[in-house]
Amino acid sequence: MLRAKAWKDNSFAWLLLLPSLVFLILFTFYPIGKTVVLSFQQADLAIRNPVFTGLDNYRSLSEDSVFWKVMGNNLWFALGTIPTSIALALAMAVFANKALRGKGFVRTAFFYPNVIPMIAIANVWLFIYTPQYGLLSRALQAVEMGHLNWLGNPALVMWAMIVMIVWREAGYFMIFYLAGLQNVSRELYEAADMDGARPWLVFRKITFPLLMPTTLFVMIVALTNSFKLVDHLFVMTKGGPDNASSLLLYYIYEQAFAYWDLGKASTLTVVMIAVLLAISAVQFFWMDRKIHY
Repeated sequence: MLRAKAWKDNSFAWLLLLPSLVFLILFTFYPIGKTVVLSFQQADLAIRNPVFTGLDNYRSLSEDSVFWKVMGNNLWFALGTIPTSIALALAMAVFANKALRGKGFVRTAFFYPNVIPMIAIANVWLFIYTPQYGLLSRALQAVEMGHLNWLGNPALVMWAMIVMIVWREAGYFMIFYLAGLQNVSRELYEAADMDGARPWLVFRKITFPLLMPTTLFVMIVALTNSFKLVDHLFVMTKGGPDNASSLLLYYIYEQAFAYWDLGKASTLTVVMIAVLLAISAVQFFWMDRKIHY
């Protein structure tokens, strides 16, 4: 009798989960499986049907100089955007959380860049970075510093992309930190104030440790974003000059939809997923020891 009741309850639960499970299989598990299979096949315009080639795609990728350059670009892009945007988001959240006039306006102003579509942001920053006539060039000329070709110089283009993404992402991460600050007990701050603790000591000993669960979540989201934010490349650089601003996801797009090499694009996708999983696992297990829940 008890077994029949448990089976009935479990069946009802699975029926409730069935619609989500169907969508998960169709749009997540099946594409992942298909991508893994294609990564072991030659699937390009040279042949009519995909042909199994084993690890040839992976061997070819290891000898692809453009791939290694793109991976290096993505590494620097992640190192430039993740710590900076998280630190700025935390500072903005602490500032916006204080009891001051216009708190709602301040929070809206900080978050507003994330509301704007990425294509629109790219067009705005394209105007800012335009040599001679752009806003930044005009400002440099006003102080007699000449002008720089931010998007045409291989040494500067990645830094230009990093600044733009940090400007956009910091407000988004600030929302998570604001939510985390609401859960920090005011009694802790009152006790620290009674003991005469300085603001920096309060932040280092109370605020930051108690925000570590939020920081872990934000770091994983920021890592994912550093590999998937490529909309701006279509408008601003097309990955140039000389692949200096190309990122892994944009390189995958080029292989799949510009050159129609689905085998290589699938191999690149598997590599990207593996890298994201590895870095996320390291982040999670390393930071989990430092988190106070």
